[in-house]
Order: sequence, then structure tokens, then C-alpha cells
Amino acid sequence: MITGKKVKEILKRGEFSPAKTRVYMTPGQSLRVIRELQELSQNELGRRTELPQSTISGMESGRINIGVERAKVLARALRVHPAVIVFPGWEVGKAS
Repeated sequence: MITGKKVKEILKRGEFSPAKTRVYMTPGQSLRVIRELQELSQNELGRRTELPQSTISGMESGRINIGVERAKVLARALRVHPAVIVFPGWEVGKAS
């Protein structure tokens, strides 16, 4: 088993390979996955957020942009950080 101290040593020496991204998701797909993992229907999420079910459907399908303010409302209802919804595939090394 590798301890926290050992991990820090490995990182410091650069002896690691970053995990490869296996799945690419849009913000809408991320929203759907989080909602489904919590076993919520679009209607239930709509009740929690006071957003119409049709808006949630539109966001999940990519027809409607989620945006920062909606992401905050959704994140509170789903108990996740808004970045998990808005930036599902963000990688530090590729950020500009």
C-alpha cells in the first residue's frame, strides 16, 4: 500500500503517469449522469431547482446552455460543486 508520504515522493520525482481520460462528456451529459446516479427524475430535479422539466431536458441534450447561474442552482440541488457540471472534462495541463 502506498502512503500519502510515498505519493508525495513519487510526485516530486515525477515518477508517475497521469490517468488517461476514458470518457469525454459535455456539461449536459455530466448533469444527466449525476442526476441518474442520485436516482432522480428530471421532474424531481425540476422541483428541487424550480426549473421546468423541459429546461432540464434541454440542458441534458445540449439544446440549452447550462450557464454559471443555473450550474450553481443545479449543483446545490445535486450536492456537488458547480465545476463538476460545467467543466466535466477539464484538465489542468491543457488549460490556458
